[in-house]
Amino acid sequence: MDNKRILLVEDDPNFGTVLKDYLALNDYNVTLAKDGLEGLIMFKNDDYDLCILDVMMPRKDGFSLAQDIRTTNTEIPIIFLTAKTMKEDVLKGYQVGADDYLNKPFDSEVLLYKIKAIMQRKEGEESKEEEIFEFEIGKFHFNSKLRHLSFDHGEALKLSPKESKLLKMLTQHKNDLMPRELALTKIWRDDNYFTSRSMDVYIAKLRKYLKPDENVEILNIHGEGFRLIDKN
Repeated sequence: MDNKRILLVEDDPNFGTVLKDYLALNDYNVTLAKDGLEGLIMFKNDDYDLCILDVMMPRKDGFSLAQDIRTTNTEIPIIFLTAKTMKEDVLKGYQVGADDYLNKPFDSEVLLYKIKAIMQRKEGEESKEEEIFEFEIGKFHFNSKLRHLSFDHGEALKLSPKESKLLKMLTQHKNDLMPRELALTKIWRDDNYFTSRSMDVYIAKLRKYLKPDENVEILNIHGEGFRLIDKN
């Protein structure tokens, strides 16, 4: 099982490094950003399971960063860290979509318990659809958890995370329309010209991988999305 990925955005380099190392010791894969602007760039460029945001930061504070994150991902849990104990700040944090709040200084174990509780709750909310991870596509066997695609019981090809997510979504809509917007918002978290072009590149890669089975193809439904056709 892959370690859960955490985006930690903290402008105090000493505290940020200590917290990152502590979470890493507890089997979390942590990316540290030094301010809100860097945090936003990292969030857009990678996939995370949870965000820990300091409130008071230069260039972009934690509240506005959380708002930016929420415009592209309404599901990811957010924990705020703050040196203030003002009621107004706590309320504002929850208004912009915080899942939890910790006042500095805090006990690291308390943060760990909060992370575990949020992760468990999140996993409990995952739909039954998400639990299915093995698929048959013509002569292909696809395991979305391992990201393995094998043809006719041959050696498995390891897909990238986005390739795997896209193929899984296409497979869940097999022989039906997979709307372009759905994939862009769920996988790329953004629906614009650049992410749309990026998705086209991934579709081209998947077409290449599926080429050995002539009964399987991905059709482009102009202006709407794609269809994974399985004639087997």
